[in-house]
Amino acid sequence: LRSHQQADLLTLLLGDPDVEASLSELSNRTGVPLPTVHREVERAQQTGLVTSRKVGNTRLVRANPDSPYFVGLADVLTKAFGPPHLLAAALAGIDAIERAVIYGSWAARAHGEAGPRPVGDIDLLVLGDPDRDQLYAALAPVEHRLGRPVHVTIRNERWLETATGSFHDTIVNRPMVDIDIDPEGSLHGRSDRVDR
Repeated sequence: LRSHQQADLLTLLLGDPDVEASLSELSNRTGVPLPTVHREVERAQQTGLVTSRKVGNTRLVRANPDSPYFVGLADVLTKAFGPPHLLAAALAGIDAIERAVIYGSWAARAHGEAGPRPVGDIDLLVLGDPDRDQLYAALAPVEHRLGRPVHVTIRNERWLETATGSFHDTIVNRPMVDIDIDPEGSLHGRSDRVDR
């Protein structure tokens, strides 16, 4: 892949073949600038990975499941780049989550840090007071799709700002990927490093 932006776009589209989105919606959901979205969609359509159609002046894009590359590439992209998208979708229906972030080795790799071995799990910090049974039930299908466990830690909504201790210090001084939970479905992950 040429860039993380290309990976984000293809992950969003190929990760769920039912998604059909306009170029501006793809830009909003991934944080990728609109000109880059247009360029990457053109490339993906030329290779047969996506299809598009016009509705008025709007171009709607979706994955092409008939592509011979679809199944394999969708699986690789979902496992490598999909955790923010999958977690955002899973957490969107759960009340009392104020914030969610991926931390640990997956977040470090998303920020370009090399590591000695493949990422074996996803570390998720959930801030708020969600129903734990509902949370764990929502994460089970995500673990299945990713082929790795999601280890969730739940803390109160102000924990990042007010807590102390080695676990807290490790999290806030290392890379994090925020999970944007938008009730209207505009979901994406955003990389942030919290410096104290």
